[in-house]
This record gives sequence, structure tokens and C-alpha cells, in this order.
Amino acid sequence: MNNNQIAQQVIEAIGGKGNIASFAHCATRLRIMVHDKDLIDQKGIEEIDKVKGAFFNSGQYQIIFGTGTVNRIFEEVEKIGVLSVSKDEIKQAGKKQGNMFQRSIRTFGDVFVPIIPVLVATGLFMGLRGLLTQPEILSWFGTTPEQISPNFLLFTQVLTDTAFAFLPALVAWSAFRVFGGSPVLGIVLGLMLVSPALPDAYKVANGSAEALTMFGFIPVVGYQGSVLPAFIMGLLGAKLEKQLRKRIPEALDLILTPFLTLLFMITLGLFAIGPVFHSLEQAVLNGTTYILDLPWGAAGLFIGFFHQIVVVTGVHHIFNFLEIQLLERTGANPFNAIITSAMAAQGAACLAVGLKTKDAKLKALALPSSFSAFLGITEPAIFGVNLRLFKPFVMGLIGGAVGGFMASLFQLAGTGMAVTVIPGSLLYLNGQLPLYILCNLAAMATAFVLTWLFGYREAVSEEQNRTATAAHALTGAVEGRVDLVDKVTSEFAAGLADVKDESGVLTVLSPISGNLIELEQVPDPAFAGKQMGEGIAIMPTEGKVYAPFDATVAHVMKKSKHAIILEHNSGVQMLIHVGIETVSLKGQGFKLNVENGQQVKAGQLLIEFDMQIIQDAGLPIITPVIVPTGIEQVMDVNVLAHGNVTAGSDPILKVRYRD
Repeated sequence: MNNNQIAQQVIEAIGGKGNIASFAHCATRLRIMVHDKDLIDQKGIEEIDKVKGAFFNSGQYQIIFGTGTVNRIFEEVEKIGVLSVSKDEIKQAGKKQGNMFQRSIRTFGDVFVPIIPVLVATGLFMGLRGLLTQPEILSWFGTTPEQISPNFLLFTQVLTDTAFAFLPALVAWSAFRVFGGSPVLGIVLGLMLVSPALPDAYKVANGSAEALTMFGFIPVVGYQGSVLPAFIMGLLGAKLEKQLRKRIPEALDLILTPFLTLLFMITLGLFAIGPVFHSLEQAVLNGTTYILDLPWGAAGLFIGFFHQIVVVTGVHHIFNFLEIQLLERTGANPFNAIITSAMAAQGAACLAVGLKTKDAKLKALALPSSFSAFLGITEPAIFGVNLRLFKPFVMGLIGGAVGGFMASLFQLAGTGMAVTVIPGSLLYLNGQLPLYILCNLAAMATAFVLTWLFGYREAVSEEQNRTATAAHALTGAVEGRVDLVDKVTSEFAAGLADVKDESGVLTVLSPISGNLIELEQVPDPAFAGKQMGEGIAIMPTEGKVYAPFDATVAHVMKKSKHAIILEHNSGVQMLIHVGIETVSLKGQGFKLNVENGQQVKAGQLLIEFDMQIIQDAGLPIITPVIVPTGIEQVMDVNVLAHGNVTAGSDPILKVRYRD
């Protein structure tokens, strides 16, 4: 099937040209905005030749074709008469998709997602401190908790308490960034909320300090650990700053805009926003705690079943706020143990499909997707397998309910957030690890067995029936022609002895200095599910991309500059994709040193990028390095290294190809 026919089928399955609001593409996928989601024929899309997967993400319908192919399909779609837009425009349009509640939750997530890595690290520090202070562990070293050095405990306290002590500064910074203000003003505003000049909120709560009384009736305290007041102040502060910049003359802008923004917002925050939203925050926390404390494991049963349904709707970022509140106020996160069971169950249901199916394409998708789910990334398993077949998704929900029920009964609570399943075990090193493992195994076993028995049955097509009938007839004929079979077999064996394994090997040097990460851990379902090929990912320590072998620049994203495709003289191609969703930066922070069709040598500088700009935009800098395996030349791809690597010197992949 040629690319024009594929483009025609894509448009038809999307619901026709009239259903396409706008479309664009990146290095690997078409990104389409539609008027009516119900007109999309999901099954039809997935059955189109060269399509490696399709799903909704950030309001966009993304169809994965892989490197090189997506460019040609995109060109054919344009020839049919569908007008394209820039990636930034389509991303902005995606933000407008959904009802007001969905858009609000999406914005809420945009604020909190960038600060989650800091809270993840803090949670891991808490888990390690819990492990190192257990009497059983200390007894191995001939000591007791009472003999631990106070200085050591102080050091661990710095690691575990700092992020939450200055949480308002993190939230206000992120809110200013999302709503178009100056992030540095957000940081200062957040720090004002926890200024040492204000009574410490924790000390006021335990009675060791008293709140200030302003104007005779307004109590004022610091807002250590608060989230909502900082969020609202960041939202209003960013909008106020933008309005002031429009009205204040440029000559006075540098002086008056930050002065008036900080003065007005801290006054409003301490005397109005703070007291009101702190009370609302406390009410939300009390309600959450009440639900989690329901007897007989009811909360775990309910949350464990419905959590992944909420993930499918795309409004699950609201849980980030609840988890942050639980950790800040109680130092523990019972929500994590419950949702981990839900995620592990979806991975097990996907694994059952992968082991049971005889469909090579489905097996190649299901097995790596299940492993990705066990690492805490369920999107490939849910959207690529379970939800498409539906019954495995339901069996996964049941497994999640079982695991969540047990987690509630055992009163499991993690020391952090955002890491789950296998990596999440680090949050339960304070004596809870055996029960954590038990809950996850129960969820996985339930989902796996139910999917194997009731959730998936191999469909037998008419073509397979005809093949089976023909095979049966052929068997009867062969049984009457033993002498002929012997002759053919001996001649074939003689010919086979002359066949040689004509293959070559391409050793790929690391294109970036950094730390190697398994592809399944990339926070993008297309990369994590290996829908575009095999490879590895790198967490960069330096913003430079070098050629990993002698090659031709097959394609480079000229506007966004975030991705490049290289082609070896054997025909093997490689995609280097700097960061995730970095196409939205439109080239900001990137410098391109090569062009399409250029010959490059191993070690030659290809791209320079500013890691800080990417991170400030709230985007992951993790960089997938992918070898598309759908082309005839590639036989297999093997990972050669782990841990830290240096660009241009450390081999990371070995690609075996046909000569």
C-alpha cells in the first residue's frame, strides 16, 4: 500500500476532512485535533498499514508512524487538501479541548507536574532514612537507634524536610510559569509566605507559637507546606504582572512592575487569599483522610478499581494535589500503595494477553508494554492493549480493587509519591516492604488469571480457517508421497549447507554524555512501548548531541531542532529525540549544526541544547535513541552498556543488519 492510500485511509478513519480541526507532525507521529472524537474509527486506524499505535494525549489524537514514514504520510495528507499548523498552535488548541473541569484539571497538572521530581527525591530520602533507622537494620552493625549520631539525623532532616518547608515557593514559581508571569517573582512570593518573620505554621498548630493578629481580627501565620494559597497567588500574580506590563511605560517597567506585583500579592495573600484557601485546603485534606480511613478496606477497594478509569479520562493530575497534602501534613501517603496495585494489575492483564496471543504484532506490543507498566508507566499497556480489547482492562480493574483492598487493610503508606510498582518499593523500606510486595502480587495474580481465563480469547479469522483446512489436506497428500518428501528434504538440506549468514554489525557510540535509562522508563507511551523501534534513553548531563557513527543526515526538524534522523550506509537509521514534547519549544534553546543530506563523521557535533530552558518549560530532558526495527535491513538491536556514558567514546548499542 502506497503512502497516498495510507493518507486517504487515515483521513477516512478520522471521520473525514471535515472532522479535522488542525494537524501537524513531529519526528515520529501525526498530531491531529478533531472536532468530534466519536467519529474516529480507532480499530480502523490501528489496522492501517504502517500505523504503530494511536491514542489521545494532551487533547491531541496522535498516530504513530515512526521516523521518516511520518514525514511522507504528512506530505500526502497535505496534498489531499488538509491544511497543517505549527506544533505550538496545535498544542495550544489541545489545551482548549474538553469541558471546563477537564481543562482546569489539565492546568492544575501543568503546575504540579514540574515539581514532582523534587518530591519524588524527597520521598526516596524518607524511605532510606526509615531503612537506616530501623532497629533490625542497625543491629547488623552492632548499634541501636539511640546511638545514631545527632549530626547524621540533622543531615537526613535537611534532605527530607527542605522541599516541603519551601513548598509554597515551588508551587508559586510553577504557577507563574504556567500562567505567563516571571517565574522569579513566583519564587520570591512563595518564599514570603514562609518567611522566618512570620510565625511558623507547624509551631502555631502544636501550641508552641501564636499567630499574629492584624487589624485586630485577622490571624496571620506562615504557610509552610500549603499548596492552594500559593497556587491561587501564583495564578493571580502572573495575570496582574501581565496587566501591569501593558500599562506601565517601558522606562519604568523594570522598577514598578515587580514592586507592585509583590506588594499587592503578598498583602492580598496574607490577609485574604491565605486564610480563605488554607481553610479550604484543610477541608479537602480532612475529607481525603476520612475516605482513606473508611473501615474494612473500603477506600482501597473503591480507589483501586476506579483509579485507572480516571487515568483514561485524563483528569488524574488532581491526585497530585491530594498526595502532596497527605505527605506534607502526615508524612505518609496511603494513596500511593492503592494506586500502585491498580497499575500493577493493568500490567499483569497486559502480560496475560502477550503470553496467550499467537498474533506476532500484538505479542510484540503487549510484552514490552506490560514491563513498562511494572515500572510505573501504564499508558502503553492501557491504550495499546487492554482498552483496545476492553475485557483485559476490566480484569485489570478487578485486580486493582483486590490489591487496593489489601493495601487499605494493612494500612500501607509510602514515604513519597509519583514512583510506583517496582521503583515504588523504595518508598516502603521502613518495614512495610513485604506487605507492599504481597499487595502488588495479589493484584497482579488476580488480573493475570482472570484475563487468561475470561479476558482474552484468540480470534480465529476466516483466512486462518482456510489455512487450517488446506494444511489438513496437504498433510494427507504428504502421507501418500513419503518418497517425494524424502527427496525434496534431502535436496533442501544440501542447499541449506551452502547458505551463509551474511550480516554486518554497527556499533553505536553514545551521542550524549549522561546516564542510560531503559526505554520502558521514558514518560511517553510511544517510546516506552517501543512502537517506533528498539534502543535506549539517556538522561543528559551535557547539552550536546554528537554523531554516534559515520552517517548521512536523513532528516532534521529545521524549526524545532529537537530531533534528528541519521542513516548508516547499510540503510540502518537512528532517531535521536532530545527531550519529550520539546517540539513545543519551536527551537528555543536549540542550535542546529548540520542540515539535511549532510555527511557526518562519528563524534561530529550535531545539536546543542539548553537543558535549563527545557526543564523550565516543565518538559523532561530524557532523550530516546531509537533504531527503527520495521525496516528490512535491521535484524536485531542489543543494548551494550548501563549507567553513566560519555559521548563519542562509550558504545551503547549493537545493531546487526543484513549486508
